[in-house]
Amino acid sequence: MKLVVAIIKPSRLEEVRQALNSLDVHGMTVTEVKGYGRQKGHSEIYRGTEYAVHFLPKLKVEIAVDDGIADAVSAAIRDAAQTGRIGDGKIFVLDLLAVTRIRTGETGASAL
Repeated sequence: MKLVVAIIKPSRLEEVRQALNSLDVHGMTVTEVKGYGRQKGHSEIYRGTEYAVHFLPKLKVEIAVDDGIADAVSAAIRDAAQTGRIGDGKIFVLDLLAVTRIRTGETGASAL
């Protein structure tokens, strides 16, 4: 099993959700996060004064999937979240050692 973690722009969440639904991936966790990469933030003007914004708002999407579809999930997220501009985000694929469904006690792939 794999844990796919994607950091994306908030405006791309619905496109990513639809792309994952088309792959029959329906469960995900979405967290509002802040961070920066190469763009190192940006400047904003508020009431005539310029402010440096170092941490940009992003969303972290986490999806637990079977090994066989991890590459397809990663590609679907990439295609749906890509705008072609700096700050589109990153995708991380991690090995998932164990999963347990709390309600039934199922473990492994059947718990996904």
